[in-house]
Amino acid sequence: MMQKRYADFLRNFRADSVFKYRELLIQHHRRGELTITVELSELGLFDGALLTSLQKSPEDQLDLFEAAANDVLRRAVLSNTPCNRSIGVQIALKSTQLATPLRLLAADHVGKLIKVSGIIVSSSKVKSKAARIEIQCSRCGKRDSLDCRGTFSTASLPIKCNSVSQTDCGSTPYVILPDDCSYTDQQTLKLQEAPETVPAGEMPRSTLVVVERGLVDIAAPGARVSILGVLSLFERADKPQNPDAAVAAIRLPYIKVVGIDFNVDGHGNKSRHFSPAEEDRFVELSRRSDIYRLLAASIAPSIQGEYTLDIKKALACQLMGGCKKTLPDGVKLRGDINVLLLGDPSTAKSQFLKFVEKVAPVGVYTSGKGSSAAGLTASVIRDKNREFFLEGGAMVLADGGICCIDEFDKMRETDRVAIHEAMEQQTISIAKAGITTVLNSRTSVLAAANPVYGRYDDLRSAAENIDMMSTILSRFDCIFIVRDIRDEGRDLSIAKHVMGVHMKASNTAGVVQASADPQTSLNNAADSILELKLLRDYVAYCRTKSSPRLNSETAAFLQGLISHASNSNF
Repeated sequence: MMQKRYADFLRNFRADSVFKYRELLIQHHRRGELTITVELSELGLFDGALLTSLQKSPEDQLDLFEAAANDVLRRAVLSNTPCNRSIGVQIALKSTQLATPLRLLAADHVGKLIKVSGIIVSSSKVKSKAARIEIQCSRCGKRDSLDCRGTFSTASLPIKCNSVSQTDCGSTPYVILPDDCSYTDQQTLKLQEAPETVPAGEMPRSTLVVVERGLVDIAAPGARVSILGVLSLFERADKPQNPDAAVAAIRLPYIKVVGIDFNVDGHGNKSRHFSPAEEDRFVELSRRSDIYRLLAASIAPSIQGEYTLDIKKALACQLMGGCKKTLPDGVKLRGDINVLLLGDPSTAKSQFLKFVEKVAPVGVYTSGKGSSAAGLTASVIRDKNREFFLEGGAMVLADGGICCIDEFDKMRETDRVAIHEAMEQQTISIAKAGITTVLNSRTSVLAAANPVYGRYDDLRSAAENIDMMSTILSRFDCIFIVRDIRDEGRDLSIAKHVMGVHMKASNTAGVVQASADPQTSLNNAADSILELKLLRDYVAYCRTKSSPRLNSETAAFLQGLISHASNSNF
């Protein structure tokens, strides 16, 4: 009965005067594709009871749904073919419901259809899992088949032969016929919470994700995805080593994927929707003549000083991002800006990094001393089954955002060389343990470092103060030398500003007005800065909607600047 209702939906649902899913089945069959995507909202419009049944018992209903799809396809284009499940149409579901955070998944969600979002941090090789096992008695030759439909389930061979003959075949007479078994593709992924959604001080949660058939090998590490799946449980494999697991009947959760949706490739978040009122507010902001100054003033407003003016303007440009270009010959030019803050201690370099990490739509913060080459790029690790799989690092997780690296000068030289490709070509090439692949790393790098001798030495040249190779310095578009100049008047104004910050920390406008030196302040008006949430939303909106271009005057100015820099000693 339910299968007939699913078949009616696939056969009769119309969108814009077209039988959508009937035509989709025929087109995919002609292209050799057996996976079609069904919108749950359209299923609910056609038959609300079907949607309710699918959400309550998704695994059983999906089997009926796919059987109905096979029947519809066979009647449409394969009318002369006998009924055979080997057609194998796969139904992938798509939903607009809100995603459930990974840390809120509980026992109540087991067996239910849920939607979660996050980052794919590792993926295994595609394996072939037996869906039906063909066995044969080694003595009498009788053949039989065993179903093995569960994700991690196994099948036990019969102890005795069930042949109708009177001959005794003995114990365990069956053998498996591998060539006659039917297999399906299966791949396991590791889904982790997005860095910007992890509460402060908490470890990011992760869960095991299993994809099968047409959904395998489409999500690489670093991809931001929204997954629609069924929360299920499987038995621990280490029961002999962990007797407590056997006593307590502990089962580990995993998500069986029935639909996967990718966010925008690296820039922005497709699941991020703004209301019309918010969009009107953003358009109104963009039309202000002083929007550049306003954005610069809104970046870390508690940090003031003459030396911060250009830094804040550069960080505003970095947050907005550029436009990636692909030339006719296939050469790709990055549009993201890399910035290096190099200078004396206690000049708020780390505070800039922390603030940018909070404002950027995708922000990852790491320290150079505690980061290795594998932790920044990608690593190949071996699981408990002694199989190698890929796990993305900080530069991969920050795809489409900003990776903030503090204590950049404390990194080992070998680790620093590993990010050369990620900063210029915005890709990470891996060739380890038989895994050869290229991961996307479309991210801006904001780094902070100290000079060679801890403080900037005026008696030495800039090249002597910077203990970095020219190969890594050439990757940075903006290098700011931040100096703590000893001057009584300057120190007094900084001391007054710091006292004002501590006394009026709860009021952002008061923080801006607390600066004792009005010339170093960007603007003292109460409405001169944007609130943190508004700034974050505006940056996310601009990164999705805008594609900045250079005008001729700016291009001529940059051309002269580059010519002057190449002729200088620095």
